[in-house]
Amino acid sequence: MSIENHVSLTGNIGNDPDARFTGSGTAITKVSLATTNKRKDKDGNVKEEVSWHRVTFFGRLAEVAGEYLRKGSKVQVVGSIRYGQYEKDGVTHYSTDIIADHMMMLSPKQEGSERQKPERPQQPQRQAPPMDDFQDDPLNW
Repeated sequence: MSIENHVSLTGNIGNDPDARFTGSGTAITKVSLATTNKRKDKDGNVKEEVSWHRVTFFGRLAEVAGEYLRKGSKVQVVGSIRYGQYEKDGVTHYSTDIIADHMMMLSPKQEGSERQKPERPQQPQRQAPPMDDFQDDPLNW
């Protein structure tokens, strides 16, 4: 039996996306996602609990998220949970992140909702070899 690390969340984006590119050109976009649970307390009053999730997108999905998501957008993300820890000023901090594999935008598209794309770092341009180098190529018909 295989057990998977799988999560599906539907909620509202709590901040404008933080979209960046790594030095090698991989897009990374981070957002916070608010989900809401409603329950009744012992007196029958409806209580609403909001949970915040840190969501990270990579690659082409990160480019789309960075361009089209905005604060308040309703979205469904599917991915996996990643736990981490780091030390700052001698104190160990723990983090929980959702690494998104899929995304479905649920808010209707609004006029002017597209954001400016972040600048992709410049990669060195490779030049094609001169055509003379292919003259002896048997596949060059």
